[in-house]
Amino acid sequence: MNLFSTFNISASGLTANRLRMDVISSNIANANTTRAQFINGEWVAYRRKTVELTQGGNSPFQQQLQSVMGKNSPNISGVKVARISEDQTPFTLSFDPHHPDADESGYVQLPNVDPIKEMAELMSATRSYEANVTAFNAAKSMYMKALEIGK
Repeated sequence: MNLFSTFNISASGLTANRLRMDVISSNIANANTTRAQFINGEWVAYRRKTVELTQGGNSPFQQQLQSVMGKNSPNISGVKVARISEDQTPFTLSFDPHHPDADESGYVQLPNVDPIKEMAELMSATRSYEANVTAFNAAKSMYMKALEIGK
């Protein structure tokens, strides 16, 4: 583990949580969007998007290679975004026969976005972001104190 790996780990967490906040903001902004995509000749409501995170680092092959070469140092490299996927839960149906997107029965398909759930996710992402900033600043402070030892 090199000197700056702590900063790299915190930076990867900051980047990932910033992306989470951007996706959540997009979900909240489109909570009432009934015409997000034009599929098969029909407009489809907005689908909630989620960010999937995974541990960053080497592939299993690289880990095995380092193990065989005798470099068994821990490979700690933070977090990375695995993918941004669409939530496949069904749309909410609302009876509004005067809505321009209502079907023959008068129902409108509304996005599968729950603003309360999104706000809870946003709070979680914000707290994670703040925790990474705190870890970054703590590491910076420790390195600064270590530099002052020689004075």
